[in-house]
This record gives sequence, C-alpha cells and structure tokens, in this order.
Amino acid sequence: MKFEYEEFESVEDVFLYLVSVAPYGKQVMPISSYKGYVFAIIPLSPLSGDLMMMVYTKGKLDQGLVEFDVSTRKYRMVPALERSDRNYFIVLVPKVATVADEAIKGLK
Repeated sequence: MKFEYEEFESVEDVFLYLVSVAPYGKQVMPISSYKGYVFAIIPLSPLSGDLMMMVYTKGKLDQGLVEFDVSTRKYRMVPALERSDRNYFIVLVPKVATVADEAIKGLK
C-alpha cells in the first residue's frame, strides 16, 4: 500500500478539505484521532486500494459527533445532527489502526 499526504495547519482546515471533496449531500463523515494526529484516509484508487491519501494535522479530538460550520470555520461537539446547513464528522478514536500506523510511519 502506498500513501500520499496532505498536511494542514489546523483541524478546521482538515474539515474544510474533507467537506470540499465529499460527495454532495453526504452529511456525516468519519475522521480519526489517533497517536497525536487528526486525519482521514481516502482511497485514491478505489478498485485496487493500492494508493491512499492521508489528510491530516497534528492534534487530538475526543470521540463523538462534531458539527462544523463552513462559513465561520468553527466546530463543536454535539449530541445529535441538528442542522441541515452544517457538516458533521464522527470522530473515531481507535485502539489499534494498522493502516493508520503504516501511514504515520511514512510521515517520519
């Protein structure tokens, strides 16, 4: 498996990137917080799965549902989907993530 990387300055920048590349109408997207990084791994070659893009920043988020407002570039933890004009991320905090471990190893 080969990884490409896009590093951003902040979690808000990662959210903006993911919102811009998400299919129209996709209201909830997964994102991971693992080993000091907040990231999403996106397959660039969906059929073979050989090439993956890690979009990331250094940081940490708590597990749960995050509401992100593109216009203000602000996010907050919420208990449920509340507004159709906002984007939502499900923050996952895996105990072990071997694909993420491989991607992180490539950063060093």
